[in-house]
Amino acid sequence: MSLGKQVEAMMLDRHVHVEQLPDLDLYMDQVIQLFELAFQDLKRDEKEKIMTKTMINNYAKGHLLLPAKNKRYTKEHVMMISMIYEMKGALSLKDIKKVLDTAGVTAQEPKNGSAASLYRSYLNCADEKTELVRSEMIKQAADMEKKEADPYVQQVLLILSFIHQSNLYRRAAEKMIDSLS
Repeated sequence: MSLGKQVEAMMLDRHVHVEQLPDLDLYMDQVIQLFELAFQDLKRDEKEKIMTKTMINNYAKGHLLLPAKNKRYTKEHVMMISMIYEMKGALSLKDIKKVLDTAGVTAQEPKNGSAASLYRSYLNCADEKTELVRSEMIKQAADMEKKEADPYVQQVLLILSFIHQSNLYRRAAEKMIDSLS
């Protein structure tokens, strides 16, 4: 299979959409189950855990989340956990807290709009950018196939290229975080 076809076939992105969230508050085990179901296609193997109690407790201890209400998590909690999950792949919890604090969604009385508003905007942006990035990845794969004859070398070079780009984006995000006041 060509590199471009491999990229086209990849499941690269999933989200917990607002419509998936029940109108009632969830216990921690239910939140974990929701994430496991929503993100199961992104797992590299069956044993991988998407979300754990320890993760959620660490987010709460680090003041990334408002405290649960009677051991139950609201829609806003789930949205915040989803945004934290997305950022934790590239950023430290300290940086994530700074981003969320600046957005005003970790305070007892949120500012600059609600977590739900931020989350909906994030989902719209993410969907748009996912397709843009996928198209660029397919283009890069085709370019690599033209430049290099050996399929193994093509794949290794494309992996290295993707990793390099990921590092560039992460560094740019960190520089933007450092400029937040």
